[in-house]
Amino acid sequence: MHSFKCGAPVLDFLGTLRARRNPVPTEMLVSPESLEAWFRESGLVDGDTPCGPSDLEQATALREAVYLLVAATLAGDGYDADALALVNDTARTPSAVPQLARRGRRRTEATPQQALSSIARQAVQLLGGPEAALLKECSRDECTQVYLDRSHGGRREWCAMDPCGNRIKAAAYRARKRTEARAASPVRSSR
Repeated sequence: MHSFKCGAPVLDFLGTLRARRNPVPTEMLVSPESLEAWFRESGLVDGDTPCGPSDLEQATALREAVYLLVAATLAGDGYDADALALVNDTARTPSAVPQLARRGRRRTEATPQQALSSIARQAVQLLGGPEAALLKECSRDECTQVYLDRSHGGRREWCAMDPCGNRIKAAAYRARKRTEARAASPVRSSR
């Protein structure tokens, strides 16, 4: 259900609101259960993290605050004070803590607030560290996903090949074929 292609869970969390510039963006966190699923699928926690409607509201508020900070970083602008305060306040609360199980396997259980604190701390670490320089937004117009470009030479253009890279390449191919077809068609003279 959820997608994890951005190089950092906090950026994948931003991707739970897709196509932000569309008239009607696609919301992936539509219920407390979808938030629970995101926590589990992201690897942030193992097992279930029962969430309620207020947890979902807190999660979407945190997501949008982090997005404002990331967008400001991409634009080279200063941070929105309210967004900064929300991220920092959330990061101050206890985060999810991994525990070692009997057979040496790591297991992480957390409350929704602890999971959100972990996301806020990742945002602080990312935006306050050297990887902030690797942030990029997908070049497909309909996509607003932000990712870390760790490619050789920093030339990655899309959040992922599927679907964004494939769609851009297919559109470029169709445009080339139309141009070639026009060039190959005989020119009619008007008399």
